[in-house]
Order: sequence, then C-alpha cells, then structure tokens
Amino acid sequence: MDLNGAGAIVTGGASGLGEATARELAAKGATVVIADLNEERGKTVADELGGVFVKCDVSDEEQVQALVDAAVATGKPLRVIVNSAGIGWANRTVNRDGSPHDLASYRKVIEVNLIGTFNVMRIGAAAIAKTEPVDEDGQRGVVVNTASVAALEGQTGQVAYSSSKGGIVGMTLPAARDLAAIGVRVNTICPGIIDTPIYAFKADADEFKAKLVAPVVFPKRMGRPSEFAHLARALVENDYMNGEVIRFDGGIRFQPK
Repeated sequence: MDLNGAGAIVTGGASGLGEATARELAAKGATVVIADLNEERGKTVADELGGVFVKCDVSDEEQVQALVDAAVATGKPLRVIVNSAGIGWANRTVNRDGSPHDLASYRKVIEVNLIGTFNVMRIGAAAIAKTEPVDEDGQRGVVVNTASVAALEGQTGQVAYSSSKGGIVGMTLPAARDLAAIGVRVNTICPGIIDTPIYAFKADADEFKAKLVAPVVFPKRMGRPSEFAHLARALVENDYMNGEVIRFDGGIRFQPK
C-alpha cells in the first residue's frame, strides 16, 4: 500500500505511539487525520503535519462517524486506520482489603480500548470500502490496531487492561477475514515497554523505568515510539501482512508483578 496521496486516521494521535505514527505516515505523503481528546496538543500536531484534528471519544458512535467523515472530506482516499487510543487501569480482581474490582472502571477500560478500537475499525472500513482498489489484488486499505503484551501475559492488577487488549488480539483474524471481501487488511501490534509520556509523571521516573527495563532481553532499554511507528508503517506497506499479531517488546516476558 503506497502511503503517498492516501488518507489516514490515527487515533490517540496527539501523543506517544499515535503521534509518532502520525508523523511517520505524514512523512511518507499521507494526509493524516488525528483523533484525540487532547484538543490543544492534537491541533498542534495536526498543524505541523498539514493534517486535520478531530476531537473524538472513540467509544462514541456519532463522534467516530464525524471523525471518518472528516477524513473523507479531505479529498484523499481513506486507506489507513491506526488505532492507538487507549487508557490504562490497575486494580486487583479482589483487592487486599477484600473489596471486589470496581465494575464501572472495568467497563470504562473495555469501552475505550476494545469497543473504541472496534468502533473506529468498523466505521472506518465502511468508508474505505467506497474507495477504488489500488492494485490487481483488489486492495483498498489497511487497519493497524494496538494491543499490548499484557494481552498475552498480563500482570497482577491488569485484569481490565489485559481483557481489553486481549479482545483486540482476539478479533484480529476474524476481522481480517470479514474485511477481505472489501480488500482491507488487519494486523495488530502488541507493544511491550515503550518510552512514552505516561511514565514522565512519576516522581521517580528514572528509577521506575529501570525496573521496567529489567526483564527486557535485548536491546536493554525501553522501546521508542519512532520504532513502533516504523513497524506500523511496515504493516501498511507490506501487502502480504494480514491477520497477524506481532509482539514488539525486545523479548520481554512479564513476571506476575
């Protein structure tokens, strides 16, 4: 899939993995529509890339439809969707004090991470289906979803987060099979420990990062958002990659805590 002249949607595009991916796609000639709740930062990034910003809660059907409509309105054929919007949560199924996991917070994580990913994929793919194929294979577009290694080996307190990301992993192949009829490929990346702004808010950020890096096999560091973005672009550009779940984690295997 050639990115030059294509339209792309990147959710969570105002920071971290999403921002890095938006920059990568734009550098290859794509017109990027950034979806995020951070309006100030989202507009700044979109302006820098010559793209468009849309404030969007990915779990809201009307807001996602408006997002996709904005992408179509750019005049560039919508070819790429990268889902990287998400939230984290830490809570045990039964806490140390004997209280059960809060159900509302569990639902919220599922709504944003899992339902939000599916919401953008389904509405975005419907728009991609209206474009003309780009090659003799009948290819029209690509969806890259973001899960986590926590989907495969979640740690203590990650039951909500791992459930949401595991759902993304689980829908990868069925979605790829569903969307094959309209020439859309679907792949999922499972990042490990990536150096994003989420870790900068801790007072002992450097010490905390060192602990996170300890189980990484090689290279002995956190992943870089630019490396994630490079992989996302490769999944878009490599036309034979479909229905795959790719670990991106430096060989890390999570311990229980």
